[in-house]
Amino acid sequence: MTYKGRAHKFGNDINTDEIISARYLNTTDRLELARHCMEDADKDFVKKVKPGDVILAGKNFGCGSSREHAPIAIKASGISCVIAESFARIFFRNSVNIGLPIIESQEASQRIRNRDLIRVNTRMGIIRNLTRKESYRFERYPPFMRRIIRSGGLINSLKKRLR
Repeated sequence: MTYKGRAHKFGNDINTDEIISARYLNTTDRLELARHCMEDADKDFVKKVKPGDVILAGKNFGCGSSREHAPIAIKASGISCVIAESFARIFFRNSVNIGLPIIESQEASQRIRNRDLIRVNTRMGIIRNLTRKESYRFERYPPFMRRIIRSGGLINSLKKRLR
């Protein structure tokens, strides 16, 4: 799968409350969650993001609570994938479960700048920075994870396999 968009860069230790504040956890409406995505980290994020864009972050992205609302808000906002130096494990798991591609790459996290145009090929394990004309490698997902993400999440993947 290939994704192309502008990078929206964040730092280390972006927690789930910064991704989607607890004050919005009384809804499961994806569009409502998307309207408030990342607002505690960047109040203008939803005004800047375009479908296909990418979140880029440092270490420990998605730390904090285990709320599934965080990756749901990101995906619903139009973000195609998240690239970080590292992820909190429960955020990693929740993201895969809903079909949000997340990629660990220290080099990409450090080299890509805010608003750089990038293309991510998850099948090949390559991130291309089209702005800076650089490439970064990352460890590809195993086939079962690619299948889950391509299906739009774990539940959709299981439904397809059971048909």
